Amino acid sequence: MNQAIAFDTYAYVKKLRDVGVDERQAAIQAEALVTLIENRLATKQELAQVEAVLRRDIELVRAELKRDIESVRTDLTRDIESLRAELKRDIESLRAELKRDIKELDTKVEVRLKELEQRMVIKLGSLMVVAVGAVAALVKLL
Repeated sequence: MNQAIAFDTYAYVKKLRDVGVDERQAAIQAEALVTLIENRLATKQELAQVEAVLRRDIELVRAELKRDIESVRTDLTRDIESLRAELKRDIESLRAELKRDIKELDTKVEVRLKELEQRMVIKLGSLMVVAVGAVAALVKLL
């Protein structure tokens, strides 16, 4: 839809002729100028059409970007929830493992304390036997 730009070639040729340019040369210049204007310059209507197309394209891209962003947001939310659930499972697993380890450690400490208690009873008993023997020996000697 190339619309012609209003250009008064007659007035242009007349102005050139008035300043001393040969009429034939002025007509050729006017013709060249008209060709240049028609082929190279855009009308306001053409610019408005291009602007409308660009605005529509921008809106389409904007809408597509919004959809993409929402899709990414949904994917990230799902991934975060999945990771959160996985982390909870790992924490529960570690908690159970720690409870088992603590129970096992408590059992080992209890066993070790009983062993120490038995050894101390034996040593104390031995010391008492020796002490009673020493006292008996002292009583016989005195």
